[in-house]
Amino acid sequence: MRLRNVPKAREVMVTNEYVFTEPNNMCNTWFEVFGNHNPIHIEIGMGKGKFISTLAHTNPNINYVGIEKYSSVLLRAVEKQNELQLPNLRFIRMDAENICEVFGKYEVNRIYLNFSDPWPKDRHAKRRLTSKQYFDRYNKILKPDGKVEFKTDNISLFDFSIEQVKEAGWRLEAQTRDLHNNAVLLEGNVMTEYEERFSLQGNPICKLIAVR
Repeated sequence: MRLRNVPKAREVMVTNEYVFTEPNNMCNTWFEVFGNHNPIHIEIGMGKGKFISTLAHTNPNINYVGIEKYSSVLLRAVEKQNELQLPNLRFIRMDAENICEVFGKYEVNRIYLNFSDPWPKDRHAKRRLTSKQYFDRYNKILKPDGKVEFKTDNISLFDFSIEQVKEAGWRLEAQTRDLHNNAVLLEGNVMTEYEERFSLQGNPICKLIAVR
């Protein structure tokens, strides 16, 4: 996917109260950021933010942090948050490989990965958000009873992810290769922009939930 350059998107990120752009220099704890000790759920690679904004709106007693690498993509979510002003939603513009620098040990209750970049070349496998390398990172920040939820329409990536869950020493709590025809896993499902698009194209949506 070729990213569209949005003029002044980076400047908006730097000045917006809901966005952290230099996570290495964060001096506040998440307790101080949100002003409470509510559970923290994060979405890595949140795109335009429909998924996480919907969750934040419907679950006011959970704090949500969306992580996105590109300012031009994150801008849409920031503009929407400027309208909604949800007190339990914040964003970080950063590369996901640095998540252990902004979340402490066992600080996160749930991690969402939605339609992540498949990085199709084998030499880039470790960059996939469901690689063993990333599960090792999740192991550090996720509470012992925490969960990783992953959705994709890419069958090859889904197969890879199932293997990596086991390779990382985690286990599959649930999995399906046709989410929208699985009554149990579909309950409470919030669709992303990509999920809506791919579903309309007739692509089955895969989902797994990984736990330790």
